[in-house]
Amino acid sequence: MDTQTTDTTDAPTCASTAHEGTTQMIYLAGGCFWGLEAYLRRLPGVRSTVVGYANGSTENPTYRDVCNWNTGHAETVAVAYDPAILPLGVLLDAFFEAIDPTTVNRQGNDVGTQYRTGIYWQHPDDVPTIEAAVARQQARLSKPIVTEVEPLDGFYPAEDYHQDYLEKNPGGYCHIDISRADAFAQRAGLHDSAASQKEAAAR
Repeated sequence: MDTQTTDTTDAPTCASTAHEGTTQMIYLAGGCFWGLEAYLRRLPGVRSTVVGYANGSTENPTYRDVCNWNTGHAETVAVAYDPAILPLGVLLDAFFEAIDPTTVNRQGNDVGTQYRTGIYWQHPDDVPTIEAAVARQQARLSKPIVTEVEPLDGFYPAEDYHQDYLEKNPGGYCHIDISRADAFAQRAGLHDSAASQKEAAAR
C-alpha cells in the first residue's frame, strides 16, 4: 500500500483549484472521509475537495500512522466553496445532515479518534456563522453536540488512492447516504449555473 503524503504545512489545500476572490475554505471532519467527500461534492457551489488529516500531533502522517499510532488527526475534507452560491451557514447545515454530531469518536461503523466530527476554520470571521449553525442543530437535538469547532492546526492531504475514492470505486464503503445532498440542495433552493453550463458543454 502506498502511504506517501505531501507536506502542505505552508500551502492551503485546494489552492490550485480554488478561484481566488470567489472561493472560501472550510475543513470538515465527519467520519470516513470517502463518503463525506462524495456527499459534499454534490452540493452546488462546492468547487473542489481534498481529503486528508487535520489537527493532529505529528507532521506528514500516513493513513497507517493515523489508524495505528494515535496521532490525533481527524479524517477531514478540505472544501473550497463559492459563498455567493453556497453560503457557509447553508454548507454547514448540509454537513450536519450527513453526520451524527452527538457521537464521540464514531460515525456509522467506524470507531476511533480519527472518525470524530469537527469544523476547522482558518478565518476568525467564520466563527460566528459556525457557532450559529451549531446552535441551530442543538435546538433540534436532545443530546449534546460533540462536534469540535477549532482553528485549523495543520492539514495534510491523504494518499492519492483516497482522493475521490467513491468516484473511482462506486461500490466502495460509504457510511453516508450521498443522495441526501441532492435532496438538501433542492430543499435549500441551491443552483450552480456555472456548473450546469459546464455540464451542458461537455455533453
